[in-house]
Amino acid sequence: MQNINWLELLGYLASAIVIVSILMSSILKLRIFNLIGSVLFSVYGFLIGAIPVGFVNGFIALINIYYLSKMLGQKEFFRTLNVRGDNYYLKEFLSFYKDDIAKYFPKFKYEPEKNRYSFFVLRNMNVAGIFMAREFDQNTLWITLDFAIPQYRDFKVGKFVFKDNVDMFRNDGYSRLIAYSVNKKHSKYLEKMGFKKEKSDGQAVYVKNI
Repeated sequence: MQNINWLELLGYLASAIVIVSILMSSILKLRIFNLIGSVLFSVYGFLIGAIPVGFVNGFIALINIYYLSKMLGQKEFFRTLNVRGDNYYLKEFLSFYKDDIAKYFPKFKYEPEKNRYSFFVLRNMNVAGIFMAREFDQNTLWITLDFAIPQYRDFKVGKFVFKDNVDMFRNDGYSRLIAYSVNKKHSKYLEKMGFKKEKSDGQAVYVKNI
């Protein structure tokens, strides 16, 4: 069996990473993967003697570095915007993202009369996500929906709600948050936000003491 040239493998790897990058819904992840792909393509181009390929992809890598440094260094503004149950935009939002919401919250049912909290999370005044929770017991909130739209899934929305803005819940007398998860990505997100997996009535739940 003929061995594949390692330079060919490098080219294939670079191509695959660039393809993956353009499939990313998060701009941050797109930039990171595209940076890796362009660096590999630049190295590949110089190694095979394709100087224009090396220079062009090296320039693309510098562009990615520039925009990543701006994104990571930029101070962003977050705030919550409470919404009433009959808010028209809220209903349209839930309808527009219903399929994506169902991936992470398959049991979600919009019952505004039960919500203790219902608010949009604004990021630089753009709607980045939505949060809903109802009272589970006197000290506990049950999170029924904690959804960020695809382009803002870089954990910053969650960090704002569960870390930077956690006093909102404490000041209302709550000391514990619980959430259910049937999605691996959502479970990973909850763990990153400080939730711990526990058993409740034979069912796995994620709990965060605040």
